[in-house]
Amino acid sequence: MSKFEAVNWNAPETDYIELLWTQNTSQFWLDTEIPISKDLKSWAKMNDAERLAYMRVLGGLTLLDTEQGNVGMPLIAQFVEQKQKKAILIFQAAMEEIHAKSYSTIFTTVASTEMINDTFEWVKENKQLQHKTAIIDDIYRSIEPGNKLSLYKAMVASVFLESFLFYSGFFYPLFLAGQGKMVASGEIIKLIIRDESVHGVFVGLLAQEEFNQLNANDQAVATKFVYELLENLYKNELEYTEKLYDAIGLTHEVKQYIRYNANKALMNLGLEPYYPEEEVNPVVLNGIRTETSTHDFFSTKGSGYQKGKVEPLQDKDFDFLNDRVAASKF
Repeated sequence: MSKFEAVNWNAPETDYIELLWTQNTSQFWLDTEIPISKDLKSWAKMNDAERLAYMRVLGGLTLLDTEQGNVGMPLIAQFVEQKQKKAILIFQAAMEEIHAKSYSTIFTTVASTEMINDTFEWVKENKQLQHKTAIIDDIYRSIEPGNKLSLYKAMVASVFLESFLFYSGFFYPLFLAGQGKMVASGEIIKLIIRDESVHGVFVGLLAQEEFNQLNANDQAVATKFVYELLENLYKNELEYTEKLYDAIGLTHEVKQYIRYNANKALMNLGLEPYYPEEEVNPVVLNGIRTETSTHDFFSTKGSGYQKGKVEPLQDKDFDFLNDRVAASKF
């Protein structure tokens, strides 16, 4: 009879496991800690097209977080062998559920029941949103026991979801918050982005480790898969962006932002940028950088206020990991 083993945190599985566990758990937050009611005045001043866009981008984000929390992270965790890595993935799955609930907290605070119901109906009917969710879901559910290539593909899909596909939805709340509008809701988005940045880094590292264990033939298949998936998702994301942003005149800027984050997702996978470097709206780009917050500790719990001292991860924190992964490829 096989013996069950307990997770032993006194024996780290990798040289980065403690860093990623601490960073994930230190960032824990709840939607109820952000006073969304402060956004009611901003909401009242928005026109109908702006409100509709805002509701729909958050509705789309809710679906993607639901997929990631209910399906993606749990399935990847199920097929990852090492227990400490499983633990981090399960914690990240829980945070995805908090993200999904936080959008409903914003809805409940500023919108009518009719508007909320219309938004969730739109989520079910939008072809581009349903298409990208179906693509990701199919890859997750295609993981086979002992098949490292299928697990690698699922990890790639996860990184693309968290480091790329979320960001068309993040653009508008960041754009408004940067102008002093819907600021409390913008703080929630910044907290979510801070989480997603760590999720993308962690699963990206796991994906690189899986890739390095594949044979040469499977590596060729995996590499082809990455770029075919990227192009498929990118084409769909352009159409999704047009549906969301044409009415408020932001489509061009959002598409630039999408390409910027697609490159970031590839970097999380240890790959070179795919799209040409271009200017991104500086207001929105600043919103990704959650190191500081303009809110005092007593009015808004934002990304600058923590239960303990939490420093956001920087690229330099992973220099030793990047060196190690690069070395293992030769």
